[in-house]
Amino acid sequence: MNDSTGVSADSGDLAFEAALRPKSLDEFIGQTKVRKQISLLLEAARLQNRTPDHILLAGPPGLGKTTLAMIVAHESARPLRLTSGPTIQHAGDLAAVLSSLAPGEILFIDEIHRMARSAEEMLYLAMEDYRVDVMVGKGPGATSIPLEISPFTLVGATTRSGMLPNPLRDRFGFTANLEFYESGELSEVIRRAAEKLNVSIDSHALAAIAKRSRGTPRIANRLLRRVRDFALVAGISEVSESVAMQALSLYEVDDLGLDRLDRQILDVIISKFENRPVGLSTLAVAVGEEPDTIESVVEPYLVRAGLIVRTPRGRQATAAAMRHMGIAPQ
Repeated sequence: MNDSTGVSADSGDLAFEAALRPKSLDEFIGQTKVRKQISLLLEAARLQNRTPDHILLAGPPGLGKTTLAMIVAHESARPLRLTSGPTIQHAGDLAAVLSSLAPGEILFIDEIHRMARSAEEMLYLAMEDYRVDVMVGKGPGATSIPLEISPFTLVGATTRSGMLPNPLRDRFGFTANLEFYESGELSEVIRRAAEKLNVSIDSHALAAIAKRSRGTPRIANRLLRRVRDFALVAGISEVSESVAMQALSLYEVDDLGLDRLDRQILDVIISKFENRPVGLSTLAVAVGEEPDTIESVVEPYLVRAGLIVRTPRGRQATAAAMRHMGIAPQ
């Protein structure tokens, strides 16, 4: 899947990101309000000697939801269990996870909006009463057996909070809405990553990478990796703005942070469809990408940057997008 840096994520990328994850709220850069809210929630639970309230982390990909879940477990000194919505396709899958939780364990479910509906309904009861009802047998003879589970804290992460049913959303004690990062915060993210990777980089290069990182730390770290590799192969000891620009140009990342797929989407809307409203499915077929990738990964930034608008009839490019693509607005 496209990661908005012009290349695909691989195991090296994942290991790279894992090595750069902050271990505490104090180390975590950005999301100041959310960090304070989570800190208060954890401290209140500690003072009352109870498990922290369930937490829902909502926001676009790459803003730190998984990292925050790990920090919640670390700072509350509790074990962490990681799973994801797509792997929980039956109520039995969830029952197996819940019944094996240790007392006070943190259960992190990524992409929680993609859980099966039957599992969601089981989760309601588990979150509220620490109990699940397991069906034994089939047909008229089937019986429901209540199964007590240990108190736990659920941390759910979603990029599509609107897809969560209200009964599930209402059972979270706290919902954190993560926001895109400002350039200054991203510069600090990149500076910290460069230090950990022993990369010498000047402030102008930091700003250049931050500007093209689409407000997203994950993308900032991956762009830094591309720049680092470029400098390494070229035998350059310190990354300057010029070196960073050459590397980003090689990977087709422009001055707004758009990559090949972004520009292809804008070109299809503007040229192929003459900037008439284009439906998501039609757009996905035209660029050869999955609709979900366009809607959840690519589109949020294009909308935020003022390059496309979503209308009831479909997507349209703005005058700013036309100018960026070198086309005079009509």
